[in-house]
Amino acid sequence: MEKLTLLGNNGVTYAGGYNPGILEVFENKHRGHDYFVKFNCPEFTGLCPVTGQPDFGTIIVAYVPDMKMVESKSLKLYLFSFRNHGAFHEDCVNLIMKDLITLMEPKYIEVQGKFLPRGGISIDPYCNCGKAGTRWEEVAWKRLAEHDMYPEKVDNR
Repeated sequence: MEKLTLLGNNGVTYAGGYNPGILEVFENKHRGHDYFVKFNCPEFTGLCPVTGQPDFGTIIVAYVPDMKMVESKSLKLYLFSFRNHGAFHEDCVNLIMKDLITLMEPKYIEVQGKFLPRGGISIDPYCNCGKAGTRWEEVAWKRLAEHDMYPEKVDNR
């Protein structure tokens, strides 16, 4: 595993743009059983790639670790790196998921965005992935197929 450089470091600078290289991992010390780890980022911001207008939302990352886990401060700084990045909401959640898969190779992962309305509409993209050839591949399909079958009541968030 790589050495953690961000946790406890008060001199960390914030990325000026999208930067997956800031993500760090540590060893999962509880590989004997499966469990979920969930992160909520209620202050996610990005930019519309067409208008340059800011988009605000919540990003939720949940995963079942295998050998590696993402360090939370590096995840925070990574998500912050989207602040000046122009991408549609759907692109953001898929990019976050793919970067975390590359980093950790989790057994299962899902990423959801709950964005504030702009122009009278909110967008809530969801993506997931289960490791191929494992029971988590089946779990991913089931969760995707049944995702949002009972959507929340939205009162302008």
